[in-house]
Amino acid sequence: MGRTRRTLSLALLGVLGLASAASAETFRLDPARTEIRFEVGAQGYPVTRGVFRQFTSNLAIDFDQPARSKVSFKVAAASLDTQVPALDAYVRGPVFLNTAQFPDITFTSNGVEKLDDHRVRVSGVLTLMGVSKAETFLVDVTRQTGLAALSLEAVGRIHRSDFGMIGGLPLVSDEVGITVATLAAAQ
Repeated sequence: MGRTRRTLSLALLGVLGLASAASAETFRLDPARTEIRFEVGAQGYPVTRGVFRQFTSNLAIDFDQPARSKVSFKVAAASLDTQVPALDAYVRGPVFLNTAQFPDITFTSNGVEKLDDHRVRVSGVLTLMGVSKAETFLVDVTRQTGLAALSLEAVGRIHRSDFGMIGGLPLVSDEVGITVATLAAAQ
């Protein structure tokens, strides 16, 4: 009977362990504390920086099995804001983002790799201007003490020409820096 009880206990612990590993905790990004930023250089001009103001997202994190974590974003391309209205209108137009034809920019993860206790590498598919490409972002993760919240900062670089955005090359840089900084609360 002792051996049966021990086997049953180990089996139960195994099932409970699998159940907790298989469950990811969902988080909601605080729109007031989230910025989706970009920056791009151009010869003879300062670096152009801006943000995208409208987005939706899904974030599920499995702290025990980070590879099971998932993230997705859908960004309204027309929500671009450089604080220069004439530049915003030009970048939204057919030479760059062509927001009339391609209203959304999406990212869906397909892999999360834990690098250390505060950093992960998130791989996924970025779709921009109707073109989907594999991209990778490094994400710094900090748990907020006393809160059921995380500070996240994802950083990556893309080549806009990979997505068919060739306007202004080579005077406007092909490389675009992307940063997503947010506070996410557990749900």
